[in-house]
Amino acid sequence: METGKPQQSLQKNSKESDTTMNANIRRETMVSIGSSSLNTPQKHEKRQKGKKDLSFLFGNLVFNERIQRQRLPITVFRSLQRTIKQGTPLDPTIAETIASTMRDWAIEHGVTHFTHWFQPMTGSTAEKHDCFITPLEGGESLSKFSGLELIRGESDASSFPSGGLRATFEARGYTAWDPTSPAFILRHPNGGTLVIPTIFVSWTGDALDKRTPLRRSNRAIGQQAIRILRLFGNTTATRVDSTLGAEQEYFLVDRRLAALRPDLMVTGRTLFGARPPKGQELDDNYFGSIPERVLAFMTELEQELLMIGVPVKTRHNEAAPGQFEFAPMFEKAIIATDHQMLVMQFLKTVAARHGFTCLLHEKPFAGVNGSGKHNNWSLTTDEGDNLFDPGATPGSNAQFLIFCAAVIRAVHKYGDLLRFSVSSAGNDLRLGGNEAPPAIISIFFGGVLDDIFKEIASGKFTSGVPLDPLDFGLPELPPLARDSGDRNRTSPFAFTGNKFEFRALGSSENPATSTTFLNTIVAESLSYIADRLEKAVADGENFKTAVQNLIVEIVKKHKKILFDGDCYSEDWKKEAVRRKLPNLATTADCLPVLISPASIDLFTRMRVYTETELRSRFEISTENYTTIVGIETLSALEISGTMILQAALKYKKDLQQAATTLIQKSLLEELDDCIDDLVIQHRNVREVYMHRPQNNRTIEAAEYSCHTIRPALEKLRDAVDHLEEIVDDAYWPLPTYTELLFSR
Repeated sequence: METGKPQQSLQKNSKESDTTMNANIRRETMVSIGSSSLNTPQKHEKRQKGKKDLSFLFGNLVFNERIQRQRLPITVFRSLQRTIKQGTPLDPTIAETIASTMRDWAIEHGVTHFTHWFQPMTGSTAEKHDCFITPLEGGESLSKFSGLELIRGESDASSFPSGGLRATFEARGYTAWDPTSPAFILRHPNGGTLVIPTIFVSWTGDALDKRTPLRRSNRAIGQQAIRILRLFGNTTATRVDSTLGAEQEYFLVDRRLAALRPDLMVTGRTLFGARPPKGQELDDNYFGSIPERVLAFMTELEQELLMIGVPVKTRHNEAAPGQFEFAPMFEKAIIATDHQMLVMQFLKTVAARHGFTCLLHEKPFAGVNGSGKHNNWSLTTDEGDNLFDPGATPGSNAQFLIFCAAVIRAVHKYGDLLRFSVSSAGNDLRLGGNEAPPAIISIFFGGVLDDIFKEIASGKFTSGVPLDPLDFGLPELPPLARDSGDRNRTSPFAFTGNKFEFRALGSSENPATSTTFLNTIVAESLSYIADRLEKAVADGENFKTAVQNLIVEIVKKHKKILFDGDCYSEDWKKEAVRRKLPNLATTADCLPVLISPASIDLFTRMRVYTETELRSRFEISTENYTTIVGIETLSALEISGTMILQAALKYKKDLQQAATTLIQKSLLEELDDCIDDLVIQHRNVREVYMHRPQNNRTIEAAEYSCHTIRPALEKLRDAVDHLEEIVDDAYWPLPTYTELLFSR
């Protein structure tokens, strides 16, 4: 982050024509958006033509099990599948055959390069492309891709965030092939690239990415879940994996309008903007008819994602104008995370082809809903059994209840870690409003299950009363079965039939971190339960009695985390205080949690992070938060000082020449007051920014950014937004909320 004095100055003069030119560009852009010829989606060279059956597209560009079976020698195929499905060590002798087969398959699809694709601590993905071509003597060349090139790559580790793990002079880092996630092809107009998912570690073996801890957490929860299954007599399941289905919310803004908003281009959100006359008050956008231009974008996006194996399923309008969502089907968490990163990448690239800018920020617009990424999480055996399937009589399904008890204990005991896992500068602006779950973590079961756990807390067991089918009062319609409970959209962690929906994750975030934390805390609870039950069996206690007693004990002790009411209400905040549940409202409040003794003990004991890796992530998270707030500050200073102020002064000058009546003069006085307020707030923001802590990796820097800089920015925003409401639209240099939200 820039550490010198901000360069913006209120004394910087702009030519009067500049402000007028900006306003004219904005108006001309609005006219062009209304033109049907300019509203036609751009065609892309690689758009799929011909067959419309989407099943024909699915996985066409993935080196998946079907392709492996067709192309690899049977012994190599079986060996690779054992590694993928059973977790056996990869036989290095088969790497050469796999690599040459991958290369031949990729070249048939027009691929010229390969890349090791990884997820560094930047929050996005990284890739370095290498050509297949190797020059030979005599002017000849050879297409080559060796087993060693497949298995291992090298990157400059010091150029990525490491939180002190790697110094600038300690540059070596390694990417290592992760065969559990299949290679795939990313196409571009002039060919394609073979993409190989990898982990990313330092020369010392420390994890520098988000995939490695996720893999470790999946191993931890799988090992502990198998212990529980063995106690319940399951001797055939050999593996349990966490599964994930991550819904994605996003905004689309016309690209030409977005280009006129420096705040959108730099920070991903609008730092200024008066509320429009109409927002989402009428609830008419949610599930409404999808605009034709947006539908064309969605269709191409789905085709592109299906070809690389992303199982996109649902698309619809979201609550706010200009906001949309789509959701994939469940997959193993490792693959689902890869696919989610690709989803965010393709959202942006395909949107650009259709003249849109895709906004993935958690709160791009004030006054309307922000965007989240709901993580639907569960556990599944290699035999296909969902461990959170309640069955017809969940109250007598002891295995289901013991896994639920593990989640209840984990979320109550480590709710502060779950809250940290979704903390970010963007999510701070979204969580807690009447649009997203609050910062207070609680669990909702609802309906039959809620009654069951209330009974268990009182020491009783009940199978629960089956719900009658829905009665529409229309005999010609078939009856519909009810789910076991209603859905609580205000709950941050809700059971939704056969999975838990963690709704607090922000739309721009990699779901790997929250899934890693969730896997780890539940793994620790499963370990605790397995220890208790194994001891009870060894002591000769009746297993069924031991299970019931343990479920009752856990639910009684941790029932404070269960809440079936309105999590948005002020009453719940007061009740949460009485229950001693943490309310970590901001990222600055969350940061110390990561390096607390309890957190270090948990993650090291479960072998997910080392203490060194945890402390590095604390530094990375802190620096990222303070840097983002710093970028927002400099952007707000520049826009308000060199665009907004100049527009207001130009309008004031022209108004002074025209003002003759008392009413006109009173308007001029109001304008003067608003300009004065803008100048005062602008200077205040500059002042507080200049006095920020210089080490932006400290908790003091994060707290200062949160509690001093951001409140000052809000006051500056109020001053600018007030000016927008009184300055003539012909002078205003920025596209308004009405234009941004409703131009489709």
